[in-house]
Amino acid sequence: MSRKEGSKFKWSLGEEPVKVDKWDGAKVKNALDDAAKKVLKEMGYVETHGVTDTRLAICTVACLLSVLALVYDFFLPFPKSKYILAFCSVGYFFLMSILTLYTMFKEKNYIYWGKQNATGKDSTPKFWALRSTLRRFEHDYSLTIELRRGKSGRTFEAEVTKSVGSWLDEDGILHEDVFRRCVKELHSQVTKKAKDD
Repeated sequence: MSRKEGSKFKWSLGEEPVKVDKWDGAKVKNALDDAAKKVLKEMGYVETHGVTDTRLAICTVACLLSVLALVYDFFLPFPKSKYILAFCSVGYFFLMSILTLYTMFKEKNYIYWGKQNATGKDSTPKFWALRSTLRRFEHDYSLTIELRRGKSGRTFEAEVTKSVGSWLDEDGILHEDVFRRCVKELHSQVTKKAKDD
């Protein structure tokens, strides 16, 4: 999926055909997810990383608690450090529970969050999201595009579920033009729903 240029890696979608092992569901899903994200980026949306950054912040604090317990126990061995060890252990368990709930209820199957800045007559910022699923041992890939208006919080969405064979040929090469057309069609459906509202 990527081509090496010097010491940098560059995503090759649009330069060279993306080829994946069509029997590896995770690789197929990642290739389709990356292609869908690329289409929205080409439309001028700015990807936001707030949800991912929050997850990383929770993990960082949990790791810092582990490091604190390790360092404190190194300088003051066990009997003297039992309260700090207990605090760090309980804190770590609590943060991992928060992380699990956050992943289940906030991140879900989202692969992209982007922002469309307000332009022209419409002064409301719009937030776009992509959600996808490809179940294990299945061939049906579902892609959902969501639009959420900034002030009202109203959400509009459109979904497509197709066999991965609709976008990959027998050799595992992604037909970028066909997939791009599908994503743009979903985008148009969501935009039309938002205008009709």
